[in-house]
Amino acid sequence: MSTFPPFSRYETSAASARVRDQLTRLRHHMRTEAILDEATARLATEMNIRPAEAAEQLARMAQHSGLELIEIARGIERPPEQERPSLDVPDWVQGMLEAVHASALYLTPVKDSMGRVVDFLILAANEHARTVSGRTASELRGRRLMAASPGVASSGLLDDYITVYESGEAVHREPLEFVEVMDYLLWPATLSVRAARVNDGLLVSWRTLDDEELLVSGWERAQRLAELGWGEWNLATGRTLWTPQMYEMFGRDRAEGPMSLEELPCVVMPEDLPVVEEQMRSLLEYREAVETEFRIQHRHGVRHLGVFSEPILDADGLPVKVRCLVQDVTKNRRRERALAVAHELAHRQRKRAEEEHRVTVQLQNTIMPIRRGLIQLPGLTVGVRYLPGEELTRLGGDWFKARLIPDGRVLLAIGDAMGHGLTAASIMLQMRSGLAGLAYTGAPAGQLTTWLNDLIVHSNEGVTVTGTAIVGHFDPEERTFAWTNAGHPAPVLVRQGRAELLESTPGMMLGAFDATEYGMNTTRLEPGDSLVLYTDGIVDRRGQDLGVGMEALVQAARQCVDDDPEELIDCLLKRLSGHKAEDDVCLLAVRVL
Repeated sequence: MSTFPPFSRYETSAASARVRDQLTRLRHHMRTEAILDEATARLATEMNIRPAEAAEQLARMAQHSGLELIEIARGIERPPEQERPSLDVPDWVQGMLEAVHASALYLTPVKDSMGRVVDFLILAANEHARTVSGRTASELRGRRLMAASPGVASSGLLDDYITVYESGEAVHREPLEFVEVMDYLLWPATLSVRAARVNDGLLVSWRTLDDEELLVSGWERAQRLAELGWGEWNLATGRTLWTPQMYEMFGRDRAEGPMSLEELPCVVMPEDLPVVEEQMRSLLEYREAVETEFRIQHRHGVRHLGVFSEPILDADGLPVKVRCLVQDVTKNRRRERALAVAHELAHRQRKRAEEEHRVTVQLQNTIMPIRRGLIQLPGLTVGVRYLPGEELTRLGGDWFKARLIPDGRVLLAIGDAMGHGLTAASIMLQMRSGLAGLAYTGAPAGQLTTWLNDLIVHSNEGVTVTGTAIVGHFDPEERTFAWTNAGHPAPVLVRQGRAELLESTPGMMLGAFDATEYGMNTTRLEPGDSLVLYTDGIVDRRGQDLGVGMEALVQAARQCVDDDPEELIDCLLKRLSGHKAEDDVCLLAVRVL
């Protein structure tokens, strides 16, 4: 009973329909090519030019007329049938043709006004000459070759014939996938074609390969594609047969002949000799077929060969021959080794990333143990939320600071160290802890940010690290927020149901340049105001402009009016899908009392 579900009728019929459509498109394309090929041959014959020149002329005609090339080709009519002249064929030519067992022609050159050979005239044909399309000897004599067989142009045979005539060197093409074109119909065949110059003409012969020859040809092609070789060793006579691919696989010159079984260990890598010895023992002593794999030293390096071998036994059960089917599996083994190395490298990188992530999480938990909850400060209630991104490998350097300093002001800050992982977490630690210490000087936010920039620049010599931040002081008596912006997204002010981004003097990112100064901004706040400070994880989305995300945050803040900063944060995250952010998200919602 099969464990696989049966194919539904819909699935099989749909698949058949798709194949049928592909075949229909292919046949349509073939018919188009047939029309173009025959039109090219007709035009070349009419204008007494070569096929390549006729194809260019056809293209120019289409360009000048504005019609499709195929329409122009359909309009090229067959040249009118001219009365074939009575040809004086020497007796030796006819005798030579009749001695050829295949279809044969004797061709004489047809030249253009410049003396170039552009076609051939069929001077004579033997009695059993027959073209692929079925034309016989009587129909061929006295005609031009391209008119009698247009396929010689598109197949390249005409070019071969011209080369043979001009150079005197014979040509043999087998197998040749030949497609005859006649009356816009295709006549495909696999041929063996020979051509040689004889006196001032060409002797051309051809025959269609039979089924057995096609199978042999296909097998030879399969051997080349699959890198297969076959060999037979006659143990009684010592005679050895090898296919051509065997010579290539063993790196042996054909002039040396096949390698004997005794020579085989000489080319095998020493580490694999036991494999070959066991193979021979199985064949000659145990008289069993065996499948093995071993390495040989080839002139192009080490090759891996997969070998299936079997003994041929006589009536008494004695091995008289050994046959082997050999495949070069070097590429497969190299691919397997590369894949194994890649897997090992990926495993190490994954373990390193997991360890880095574990350290980063511990570091962040140590630095920022509060991830949510209300903080009560003079004149303020602060809600805090820190959410790591969806991808653990993208754990970032987001940080915040909300604390009372000795002069009675409240330090409010939020920042983002560029990058992800342990590096970002360590930079975040520098920023947060450095700001905490500097804040006790009582200096304004602009000076604190300048010092923080110097700290980052000079604490990472030789390595450029950057970050962004909003650093400010809230004065509970004046209800003012004096702040500076170091390349960070501006805070959002929510007042009486309206929300807007605070305008600020833009400043350079932290760590980008030495000796950078930052301008101050002062925002007067009122009781009931909410101030939202955030990192870009809440507004930045892949493939989306940052400005679009910030506008979405402002729109959400207008609809998330709430006295409780924690509920305000929950509302913003829900509307902006902040819980599923790709990057880290850090939010401070400050309620003015």
